[in-house]
Amino acid sequence: MTDSLVIIPTYNEKENIEKIIRKVFSLSVSFDILIVDDGSPDGTADIVKRLQQEFSDRLFMEERVGKLGLGTAYLHGFRWALKRTYDYIFEIDADFSHNPEDLIRLREACLTGGADMAIGSRYVQGVNVVNWPMSRVLMSYFASVYVRMIMRIDIQDATAGFACFSRKVLEKIPLDEIRFVGYAFQIEMKFKTLKYGFKVVEVPIIFTDRTEGESKMSTKIFREAFFGVIQLKLESLFKKYH
Repeated sequence: MTDSLVIIPTYNEKENIEKIIRKVFSLSVSFDILIVDDGSPDGTADIVKRLQQEFSDRLFMEERVGKLGLGTAYLHGFRWALKRTYDYIFEIDADFSHNPEDLIRLREACLTGGADMAIGSRYVQGVNVVNWPMSRVLMSYFASVYVRMIMRIDIQDATAGFACFSRKVLEKIPLDEIRFVGYAFQIEMKFKTLKYGFKVVEVPIIFTDRTEGESKMSTKIFREAFFGVIQLKLESLFKKYH
């Protein structure tokens, strides 16, 4: 059994799911995969079930009813992982916007580089984004600038959705207190990882926008992140982290 679990939330990812699973399993380092599917009507879960017959001891799936949000999918996956013996728990998108090869680099940052959380960062070495319109690049980049300014944290890519957590981080953070579901979820997890005294390292990656399937980005998700940052900062002024 491996010490690493890759959590992949899915909603209508039939074009990508088999390819991403096979790619992760082809890597030189062994990873297990947990799919958290929110009742995809396009048959994503059926594809995973077929692949489970081939990878019965490495591929797992949790099916949920309804589109419940990215943040709750990861929290579901975190709790699932903590009931087992995984030391490193990863977040990754199903659509190949994150290169699965970089899972190895994130793991290495935690395994030998002293990180408690490793972030696949688009902005730690310039702007490394492919196939995004300039408007979205600017929105994402300045969102991270905004987060650093309000929250006073030194993370260049605060909204990144590609990360490795060491087990002790997820055991320490009260997962029941995590409230946000979109980009704000990613910001909240990074912020609380730092507030609890853990070391966060950014590993430079190249982010490539999806070529198949539809983006889940919405104005509601962006609005939650904008106002959520202020709420998190204000709450942190009155909360003790220990």
